[in-house]
Amino acid sequence: MLDTATVGFIGGGNMGEALIRGILQAGLLAPERLVVFDVSRERLEHLEGAYGVVRAETLSACAQASQVIIVAVKPQNMGEVLESMAPSTPHRPLVISIAAGVPIQTIEAALPQGIPVIRVMPNTPALVQQGASALARGTHAEDTHMEAALTLFRSVGIAHELDEKLLDAVTGLSGSGPAYVLHFLESLTDGGVLMGIPRPVARDLVVQTVMGTARMILETGRHPSQLKDMVTSPGGTTIHGLEVLEKEGVRGAIMGAVRAATERSKALGG
Repeated sequence: MLDTATVGFIGGGNMGEALIRGILQAGLLAPERLVVFDVSRERLEHLEGAYGVVRAETLSACAQASQVIIVAVKPQNMGEVLESMAPSTPHRPLVISIAAGVPIQTIEAALPQGIPVIRVMPNTPALVQQGASALARGTHAEDTHMEAALTLFRSVGIAHELDEKLLDAVTGLSGSGPAYVLHFLESLTDGGVLMGIPRPVARDLVVQTVMGTARMILETGRHPSQLKDMVTSPGGTTIHGLEVLEKEGVRGAIMGAVRAATERSKALGG
């Protein structure tokens, strides 16, 4: 589907720019097949100058020119955007929404009957092409539509198709997950400082430790518990540190954070 498609972006903020950069770096589409509209003329000028994309002067012009439309606006603006976009979609483009908490049913109801819709929950590491996205298809989205959407979002990281009912859990896990990881990184760094390591050195050691550990999981394919056991010698330093984490309930706290964020996402999606 992407072979001949023009991809339009309604919204050229951080996530929209991340996708544009990922698509171009992956060689999926040429810049002239990316059309962008944003309410900020400054953003449009930046994107046009930085990436060579086509600037659309109106939302309608962007929608009319595109066979795939990525709606990258804030959830509170979705109603207005969809209302403006609907008359410009008689050609039935694929509409991909990354507006958190806006159900597929709401999007489909605001657009002409039969338009394929895919809802995506990305996360902020997409800004550095290391994102994790989950995609859910609407009533009229077929395999070709989903494959096109997966290809686009895999240009900024990994992407998986899931049922829409699981997107709230994805929000609680990978959507909010970067904040949990950063909280852990900050705490681990502070632990190093507490023990006398200069903060810049502690930060570098912690960041590399986390990056290296994640790479070990990916490249070995082993379960985290197996890799943890490799580090944990009987009676050694690591098992004494792990004992404290278990006593403090860190595992349960992290699981609880995912649950709380998931439930809040459900409530906001109402």
